[in-house]
Amino acid sequence: MTTSPESPSAVAKGPLEGRVALVTGGTRGIGAAISRRLAQDGAELAAGYWRDTEAAQKFLEDLTAAYPKHPVTLHNGNIGHADDCRRVVGEVIEQHGRLDILVNNAGITIDRTVAKMTDEDWLRVISINLSGAFFVAQAALEHMLERGTGRIVSVSSVIGETGNIGQANYAASKSGLFGLTKSLARESVFMLAKADRPAGDGIGLTVNGVTPGYIATDMLATIPDKVLDRLRSQIPVGRLGRPEEIARVVAFLAADDSSYITGQIWAVNGGLDM
Repeated sequence: MTTSPESPSAVAKGPLEGRVALVTGGTRGIGAAISRRLAQDGAELAAGYWRDTEAAQKFLEDLTAAYPKHPVTLHNGNIGHADDCRRVVGEVIEQHGRLDILVNNAGITIDRTVAKMTDEDWLRVISINLSGAFFVAQAALEHMLERGTGRIVSVSSVIGETGNIGQANYAASKSGLFGLTKSLARESVFMLAKADRPAGDGIGLTVNGVTPGYIATDMLATIPDKVLDRLRSQIPVGRLGRPEEIARVVAFLAADDSSYITGQIWAVNGGLDM
């Protein structure tokens, strides 16, 4: 008996089929590309956003139309507030029944030289980029530890490795994600073992990070052409990265087959850090 290409049994399942993924800042830029890739790979998608409701609804409509068989939900919340972080994670679990993958992507920049940076400039960037990632991960990790499996991927930045003039707050927040990633990776394995659920040959519970270089998103759209040309000249591959190239690595780390990778920081920057 042959199976026609149109029959359900002939349709290949994606590597994330049956998984539920939350992407903070998941409706624009790198976050939107990650959301699309995870949905493409079969995941149910929960996209976090803040403020621009009209754009978020348009993203929801587009993603639902592209992947009608996989539920997509929106979750509004200020990642800079711990209570909002916990509420969003709770909403996702309530609406989808579980949470398998967390992508900490939400982030902002407020660029000033150190001499001109205000207390608010510093605290606001740290609260969203670093503290927010912690509070979302804390809530997600509790659920994942109960189930014994999960994936957490945090989107950092090459600036966290190199630093940059006018970005002390941003660099500190993104560098902080390195230590957070490695600590959560160690602690999750420790907590599973303590609960007599040691990591073995199964899917496991892993925590990793990705460090994009200069990516062609709205964040770079306001930079003058001369400055962009100078940035390109510093990148060994000679171009800006594409959001989809970050999404591909995130999806790889989120897959079940990546269970032997944890506590790692994956650079996707065109060789900028060589």
